[in-house]
Order: sequence, then structure tokens, then C-alpha cells
Amino acid sequence: MQAHLRRIAALLIKLDTDVVALQEIDRDSSWAGNFDHLEYLREHAGYPFSLHGITTRRKGLFKLSYGNAFLSRYALEEGEAVAFGQRTVGEKGFLFAEVTVGGCRVPLINLHLHYRSRKARLEQVGQVFRYLAQRHNARSPYWNVPPVVCGDFNTSGKASDATAGLLGELGYFGDYSAHPVSGRTFPSPLPTRLLDYVLVPTELRVTRCEVVRSWLSDHRPVLAEIALG
Repeated sequence: MQAHLRRIAALLIKLDTDVVALQEIDRDSSWAGNFDHLEYLREHAGYPFSLHGITTRRKGLFKLSYGNAFLSRYALEEGEAVAFGQRTVGEKGFLFAEVTVGGCRVPLINLHLHYRSRKARLEQVGQVFRYLAQRHNARSPYWNVPPVVCGDFNTSGKASDATAGLLGELGYFGDYSAHPVSGRTFPSPLPTRLLDYVLVPTELRVTRCEVVRSWLSDHRPVLAEIALG
């Protein structure tokens, strides 16, 4: 397990990313070696800041603790994790944080949506939008740009599902675009579907976005370069 995490850390070092969004990363889970995977990655990839948002918790003989996370070269502030429900196995959710880069305060959402139910995904993106609207009411004087949303949407960008649905809801904050515009992320050995996206407001400029050729997870990672201003 640790050797595999070191391979992931080596990839992060190679990609030279400022902020990393991770889904389903364990902290003290029986099935994953009973140690903090995020902290292990942080140390081996050399990131000064991390934030773990646990969405699945189960105690007992077969304990589980995992969720979404950020690694960052910039301080992660105002962090909050939200689970979509209360299941003790497989619960999805999202993680909010704010980073300040070059004097620009950027709100971030890292999400993981239901893998099977379109209805559940649409309900979940509605929950994400309502959360962001509330955060916007409280924090917008401090934000320089609208939120950047990324993660595993577990669906394509087709109009009748969650990716397009959330993209439409985010119109409340202004115009957005979904990236990457092409490529496939799942399953990683021979991908047939694009399930992972970064939704970016037009106040920011995406200079490059690509699906990274990697088999270290069941999904291939998405790398986005985003310019401020």
C-alpha cells in the first residue's frame, strides 16, 4: 500500500501541481492498512498543506474512514466537508476550501458524486449549488473569483445529467466552462468514458487541460493549468 502511494507521490512531483484534489482517500481504514494515506502522500510529495474531508465513517472491527482531500502549496482556509447522506459505507460528498494565490482568493470544491443513480447525482449537485450559494452570501466580499469545482462526477457532460446540471446552476455566479473538452478518464487501463471535470469561471483562463496517462487509480487524473486574471 505504501509503495503504491509513493508511486502516486512521484507522479504528483513529476506533474508539479500547485493544488491536488483527491477522492476516496483513506484515513485509518481497516481495508487500507490503518494509516493516514493523505498525510503519507503529503510528506512524500512535499506539499506543505493538506485538508481531509471524511464522508464515510464506520467504527468497529472493520473500521472505515475516507473521503475527499486537497494537497496544496498554498494555505487551505475555511475548510468544510459535507457528506451527501449518512451511509457508513460508500457515502459520497464534497470538500470546500479557499486558497490565496498571488493576492487572489479562490474558492474550491472537490466533489464525488453517486456512481450509479442519475437521480441521486442530480440531487447531489443541487446540494452542492445550495451550499455554494450560502457560502457566497457569507464569503463573497473575500472572493476575487467565483468557485472552481472539480472532481469525480461519475457521468459524462451530457445535458440530462449532473455535470451539465451543475454547470447550469453555476450560472448564478457567471459564465463557466467544463474541462477537459475531450479525452477519457475511466476505467484507467482502457478508458471509454470522461467522468472527471474541472468547472472553471470565465474570470480565470484555462491555458491547458489534459487527461494524464496513468494507471495508479481506477480513474486517470485530469491536469488543468489555470491562469489568474
